[in-house]
Amino acid sequence: MAAGEFQARLFYRIAPERLKGSPRPKDFCDDRRLCCLPASTTGGGVSDRVRLAKRRLRRLKKQGNIVPMFAGHIPAPGRIELVDVPEPAWPPEKEGPAILFQPELACLCGSDLPYFECSETRYPPGVGHSLHEMIGTVLATTGSRFAPGDRVLAVPVDQKGLFERFVVSETRAIPLPQDVPDAHALIAQPLGTVLYALRRLPSVLGQSVVVVGQGPIGQLFNLALRNLGAAEIIGLDRDHGRTARSRDFGATHAFCTTDCNAIDAVDVVTDGRRADLVIEAVGHADQALNLCIELARRQGRVLVFGVPTEIVDGVRWRDLFVKNLNLQTSVNPDFTVDFPMAMRWIAEKRVNVEGLLTHRFPIAELQRAFETFRNHDGGALKVLVEFPMLTRDKANSRALE
Repeated sequence: MAAGEFQARLFYRIAPERLKGSPRPKDFCDDRRLCCLPASTTGGGVSDRVRLAKRRLRRLKKQGNIVPMFAGHIPAPGRIELVDVPEPAWPPEKEGPAILFQPELACLCGSDLPYFECSETRYPPGVGHSLHEMIGTVLATTGSRFAPGDRVLAVPVDQKGLFERFVVSETRAIPLPQDVPDAHALIAQPLGTVLYALRRLPSVLGQSVVVVGQGPIGQLFNLALRNLGAAEIIGLDRDHGRTARSRDFGATHAFCTTDCNAIDAVDVVTDGRRADLVIEAVGHADQALNLCIELARRQGRVLVFGVPTEIVDGVRWRDLFVKNLNLQTSVNPDFTVDFPMAMRWIAEKRVNVEGLLTHRFPIAELQRAFETFRNHDGGALKVLVEFPMLTRDKANSRALE
């Protein structure tokens, strides 16, 4: 199915049991609980079809046929479910232009897991937690940057993106290029955070770099460092499956730390000099800051990228002090620079992200998706989640051609 046809359709959830005795919309889909607007039902451009869809939505609401939209809810550690919530409201005008965004495809991130596991008592999960790497369609807007029907990468505030639809500032979205597969374009979000972190550092050209943690972010660091000319890129992880993939993503060396001493391994590669730059890409309760301090050479640099817990006890600050190390953190990339640059790198094939996309689930299997990602089942790196629009689109692509 052509991309334009997909952009031209809106989907809304219907309660079949509430349709009894009332006329059934001709494009009602029982198995997906969706009412769709195929491009073939109307002429004109995307905006005409969006207006028609909105009129249909208002009519169905008057008939009592629309159930509240769904959202993610974490009722207990390690459990996630979908619940009904009201439609989103537009923010006050003083907060600036916004878009009503319909997610289509998302992927899980390590920073989603503390919410899933309820491991941060100061940041308990709320409705909509936790999802923030996603692409989809603009349904409506109060600004001029995007038009209804535009497809964008959008980043929700505070990782509260597990909604069927949500409102977000138009400044937190970038357009999708037409020549990049959706799943690849999705990786521009995490890659953008990596590029932002590297922009904050001096040049890595010719340097030896250790990346502690070879999950999706660690592998993206490998790819970026290879592009930027690092001489040695040494990947470390406790997971055999992950270090086995490191060279595929640009690492020059990779060591599983359950089989060897990380310090000895780095000393062999660097002839005892240690690393010019050490990147902590683990974070959370498993953070490895002390290891990074040991692996850095005197007057070297440590980049703390993995999201830390609120308080980190036992950090060897005196060692960091005596070695004259530079400690750098990184969070909140620039939407005008980093995400567009990441999208460009992917479009220009400077980085090949295909190997990161290991698993894919419909949102009905959200629990399984989170468990697969958390447990690294089947060598999981990036675990994708399909929202109903995309699922319905795939099921009906032939009928709509």
